[in-house]
Amino acid sequence: MGETEAVYPDRVIVVGFSSDIGAALGDTKEHCSLYHGPRWHAAIVYVLGFWLLDFSNNTVQGPARAMMADLCDHHGPSAANSIFCSWMALGNILGYSSGSTNNWHKWFPFLKTSACCEACANLKGAFLVAVEVPYRANENLPTTKAGGEVETEPTGPLAVLKGFKDLPPGMPSVLLVTAITWLSWFPFILYDTDWMGREIYHGDPKGSNAQISAFNEGVRVGAFGLLLNSVILGFSSFLIEPMCRKVGPRVVWVTSNFMVCVAMAATALISFWSLRDYHGYVQDAITANASIKAVCLVLFAFLGVPLAILYSVPFAVTAQLAATRGGGQGLCTGVLNISIVIPQVIIALGAGPWDALFGKGNIPAFGVASAFALVGGVVGVFLLPKISKRQFRAVSAGGH
Repeated sequence: MGETEAVYPDRVIVVGFSSDIGAALGDTKEHCSLYHGPRWHAAIVYVLGFWLLDFSNNTVQGPARAMMADLCDHHGPSAANSIFCSWMALGNILGYSSGSTNNWHKWFPFLKTSACCEACANLKGAFLVAVEVPYRANENLPTTKAGGEVETEPTGPLAVLKGFKDLPPGMPSVLLVTAITWLSWFPFILYDTDWMGREIYHGDPKGSNAQISAFNEGVRVGAFGLLLNSVILGFSSFLIEPMCRKVGPRVVWVTSNFMVCVAMAATALISFWSLRDYHGYVQDAITANASIKAVCLVLFAFLGVPLAILYSVPFAVTAQLAATRGGGQGLCTGVLNISIVIPQVIIALGAGPWDALFGKGNIPAFGVASAFALVGGVVGVFLLPKISKRQFRAVSAGGH
């Protein structure tokens, strides 16, 4: 995977330095502390860099899961996915810790420019460290080549699309429930820190200096909440396989959907609680409540449990269905990833206009997310393939 990992640094640099690149391409020369208008060149560079970064991330995750399954050998794909999930949690903890730190611009003052103020410089510092550490750790690792003949599956986009024609029994139901489940998750994944900045801290990134400061503080506290979320995710990842063996993966998956349903409904209720003394749009509120902030952090942590299930169980079920048929795990995983990406596109394009109909807050998107989670849970009860505990143990112990 060395060639795949090599694409990360360029993408991260493009995102982190998008403001400076935009200024070089023709954005305003006015200092960032004074100018709060649009920077279209920087925005285009940022979107392009982030798209490439997301592309690279998805490129790496598939081979990484497959490699972990190979390393786990007789322990099976469920153990592999649990370990993979735990390492993702560790990476998230380090990343959110870095993102919640507001001192990068002090440690590396040269990162601040006329186009890039404190928040931007903090992003640069976090990105540069995130790139440099694994790069230095990886540069002395020897490359190896497999000896002998290696059995391979068809590869490439066409192979994945053709995989839809030859899915194992039960896989279409897994794809459907996966898509609905991610429809319930993406509104929170995309707007969780924005929710903290607007509805909880009552800030506005385009408002007065006080509102901008409140919004930025809310985003930082949201990053800390995501750190707590990742800690719980890491611990929960080791409990998923025992739970699946005890009650079955379908029950575990469906239960996680109902947990998300309750949590997303809670975000809407917390938002109304935070805004109950105000009238009009959510951006009009300019005060905060310590009790509400504490409840929000608890909610972030609580969501670590269903997120651990989401990161592990659908992939484990997919691997088991493929193993039952006799192979094709890679193609089935590729098809599963498509059922994850499509909901992401839908939410990214539709959540903003949907929220705008109700005053530009995040509450409507979270309300719809709660409904999707409920639907996903109900659909899962009736359509997800029932893998018995005995079959689960046999597949987990029998390799892949």
